[in-house]
Amino acid sequence: MKQTIQKTMRAVAIDHFGGLDTLKVKEINVPEVDSDEILIHVVSAGIGQWDPFEREGGFSEIYDFEPTFPYVLGSDGAGTVITVGDDVKRFKEGDRVYGVSVMNPKGGFYAEYTAIKADDANLVPDNLTIEQAGVMPVDAITALQGLDDALNLESGESILIFGASGGIGHLAVQFAKRIGARVFAVASGEDGVKLVKKLGADAAVDGHRDKDNIEAAARKFEPGGIDCALLTAGGTAAEEALAALHEAGFVVYPNGVEPEPQIRSDLSVETYDGEPNPQVLSKLNELIESGPFEVHIARTFTLDQVAEAHRSLEKHYLGKLALRPS
Repeated sequence: MKQTIQKTMRAVAIDHFGGLDTLKVKEINVPEVDSDEILIHVVSAGIGQWDPFEREGGFSEIYDFEPTFPYVLGSDGAGTVITVGDDVKRFKEGDRVYGVSVMNPKGGFYAEYTAIKADDANLVPDNLTIEQAGVMPVDAITALQGLDDALNLESGESILIFGASGGIGHLAVQFAKRIGARVFAVASGEDGVKLVKKLGADAAVDGHRDKDNIEAAARKFEPGGIDCALLTAGGTAAEEALAALHEAGFVVYPNGVEPEPQIRSDLSVETYDGEPNPQVLSKLNELIESGPFEVHIARTFTLDQVAEAHRSLEKHYLGKLALRPS
């Protein structure tokens, strides 16, 4: 049965691509639900590093996508299922779910309600709060597919995770430990080092304060050289950290990392995209529910604070930033 609780909702809806001044809270229609979709009452949404790029029209240009304005940002989030499409069998009204919806023509998660494909959603793991689940999906998918699909990381291998205290990185540390790898983490700040050690990293250094000693610390961790690396950020420090890898080491990083890393010639390199599908969403829940798991939220913002949230992406923080639409 197709139904909505109300006809209109509050959402951050931009009327054109541009800067922070485009971020306005508006009253717009609640989206209709197609047969393969679910309508979610959004409790928590992720503030992604890529959101300003999307706000400025970057995604539209890259993917040759012409949006309909007003356009609602927000690629991931979590909440409660309000309505299920006629063909949806996996979910029912009242289920707590998280989901991904990039460039959704019906609107993203910066809203009180969003309609997404049922295949792009999953039940919130029992050991996560709904707020944690809301900020997790895109970064968790990107982390897991980097380790699992791109690197084919195996138990016993050693891995360098650069940007380990960020959104992707702090989840990748935990997934790598679940897989059985030995993790050398390059984090941001003393607080970042403390976080990743708490999450299970076998060794950790501050990529800012200890940037001249990363290779020495890594060699102490793995004298013969580290097997592989996941880069979640680029720049000189990331490239210098790769000196810790042995010859024939393997490096992966998600598309969109800036500046794009320049990798030495004896290392194998692969870029990839984090793309949701039922299989990866299922594996996410399996790994998350296999033991204690933390999705670290640095700060939560309301819809009316969304411009401040985007400004905060440029400041130092650990883990993720959250938006609470409802």
